[in-house]
Amino acid sequence: MPADRSFYITTPIFYPSDVPHIGHGYTEVAADVLSRWHRQAGDDTWSLTGTDEHGQKMLRTATANDMGPREWADKLVQESWIPLLETLDIANDDFIRTTQPRHEQGVAAFIQKLYDTGFIEAGDYEGFYCVGCEEYKQTSELVTGTGKYDGELVCAIHSIPVELLKERNYFFRMSRFTDRLLALYEERPDFVQPDSARNEVVQFVKQGLDDLSISRSTFDWGVPVPWDTKHVVYVWFDALLNYVTAVGFDGDEATLNRRWPATHLVGKDILRFHAVIWPAMLMAAGLEVPKQVFAHGWLLVGGEKMSKSKLTGIAPNQITDVFGSDAFRYYFLRAIPFGQDGSFSWEDLAARYQAELANGFGNLASRVIAMLTRYRGGVLPAPGEASERDLGIRETVRRAAVEADLAIERMAPHEAVAAIWTIVEELNGYITLEEPWALAKDPEQAGRLDSVLATAAEGLRALAVLLSPVLPKATAKLWTALGAEPALGLLLDQRLRAAGDWGKLPAGTTVQALEPLFPRIDPEVLNA
Repeated sequence: MPADRSFYITTPIFYPSDVPHIGHGYTEVAADVLSRWHRQAGDDTWSLTGTDEHGQKMLRTATANDMGPREWADKLVQESWIPLLETLDIANDDFIRTTQPRHEQGVAAFIQKLYDTGFIEAGDYEGFYCVGCEEYKQTSELVTGTGKYDGELVCAIHSIPVELLKERNYFFRMSRFTDRLLALYEERPDFVQPDSARNEVVQFVKQGLDDLSISRSTFDWGVPVPWDTKHVVYVWFDALLNYVTAVGFDGDEATLNRRWPATHLVGKDILRFHAVIWPAMLMAAGLEVPKQVFAHGWLLVGGEKMSKSKLTGIAPNQITDVFGSDAFRYYFLRAIPFGQDGSFSWEDLAARYQAELANGFGNLASRVIAMLTRYRGGVLPAPGEASERDLGIRETVRRAAVEADLAIERMAPHEAVAAIWTIVEELNGYITLEEPWALAKDPEQAGRLDSVLATAAEGLRALAVLLSPVLPKATAKLWTALGAEPALGLLLDQRLRAAGDWGKLPAGTTVQALEPLFPRIDPEVLNA
């Protein structure tokens, strides 16, 4: 990817009506790793997340908790959603709330523009409505309930009864955009990814689009419709606009031109909103459509999608309190092919923590620092003539850096981590074969020992840079222990696309003691 290119990535804005679970954390971490990579690679990067605070579900939940909806939203954002970002070391650039004036003003301006240009008209609608989804449902999207909802029509996603609503609403003439959307998908095959998501969207739109009800008059918690304040804007129409209201729509054209269009990272259950409704809205307003909509898979626990209502929700701190935030970030991007569903298990997490992080990367780093301290007084020696094995490590590092960057470009962070991990594996094998502890016993092998130690340290330098978007805490510790900051500058200032260039850590650099990157975890804690 060329340097200095704009990269604007968004997560969905989440309903704060309940506390976050690891499914939310998975999305946040994926977006964060992608944005950290692009930022450290030199691209003009912006990362947005936030909360979706309007709509009937928020109003009902607030009422059930004896609070007003704004008071309830404030409480949840401050007590749960901002702390989630801190728990997982998310380095977002902006956090938008749909109750902020910048957003509400932008929504009003956008919908007024569509009304003035004839894309919004009044009409009647009757249909089944799921409050959990904040969406009218087709009968094909409903199932027969069981248990206390036995015999009732329930939402296939939330397993709660739908409501039959009849309203006089305003409609967005989305049906006019069927052909334009199909042309978009044809001309830009990468607009919706992965391919399974693209195929689903194309088949859906080929069936023909209906006009979309975009206002509600049965409650008042939302952005008022400018020309008819008895109505509020439909929560999804409102929420989708956060991606442009956060970067200057209706007020800061220079910022909008700099940041937009965005790459949207979404769960597959909200794919149609982002890949069908949202681009149609933008087309109607004369704005550029997103760069890409990428739908990642679901996290499954016990074979079911993560859900608080089904008691499969796991709070992120339940993992980070034991394994740390770096392990959370690593596990979900390493263990699950991005774009596919993935199953979470405590056993797999514990096994990967021990084998890959503690024994693989952590032990490698501690061994190299310890040998430099023991055999060379903590000072990095100058290497001698490179052997075939030394050159092999250099090629592994070069190739890993290139392949990881290409993987990030195609939204495959799991492949990027796998490419980088080849350095960990090759360096561990290299040290085993070279046996520096044996070389240290033979004065005639001093030059060879210098080369082995220099090669291993330079490999760690590359690992610290390449893994810094994924493991920010561990790599910061390693960077300090390598003595790299005085010689090369701050870790976050190291350009990722140059990480594979060999020989950057100069001879004479003094290393420092390295605390364990991934401490041993008490088995009793794991079995609790």
